[in-house]
Amino acid sequence: MDMRIRMLVGIVCAASMSTLLVARPFQGRDRGAESPAPQVDKIFAKWNSSSTPGCAVEAAVDGKPVIAKGYGMADLEHDVKITPESIFEAGSVSKQFTAAAILLLAREGKLSIDDPVRQYVPELPDYGSPLTIRHMLNHTSGLRDWGSIEAIAGWPRTSRAYTHAHVLEIVGHQKAVNFTPGTKWS
Repeated sequence: MDMRIRMLVGIVCAASMSTLLVARPFQGRDRGAESPAPQVDKIFAKWNSSSTPGCAVEAAVDGKPVIAKGYGMADLEHDVKITPESIFEAGSVSKQFTAAAILLLAREGKLSIDDPVRQYVPELPDYGSPLTIRHMLNHTSGLRDWGSIEAIAGWPRTSRAYTHAHVLEIVGHQKAVNFTPGTKWS
């Protein structure tokens, strides 16, 4: 595989996963545990410069962080370094991680992919037909594309970080689904 593609895949994976972890600061580690920092530093050495985009990395053992570091630049033009607190727009890359997490919860019996989404997010508008987790995973819910819903809600497309409340407010502007859930792909 071309080294540039491998590098891009690695950065995208690390960046998308880091968005799950940036909400809390690094808490330190058990002093008895061996730090993975030297190995991680070696992996990301090529990208840890002021002339390359990079990523934020955090790893935990038994729920306790053992490393939290930033490598490379978040913004080359404005000379902004990546830190463990950097936030990235994960975009569509996060879909497969979300789907995998949901399928793990289903396998553990904590939910069914045929459960209505409103069972877990009761604030979601009632569109007259239940939207299931399966519909959301398969892109057959009838909800509009996120950019379209943002426009309907009057929210300009930006790189802001949305809260749960923001997302519910924006989605609430779609008054009906575009088609009966489960009948079309969108």
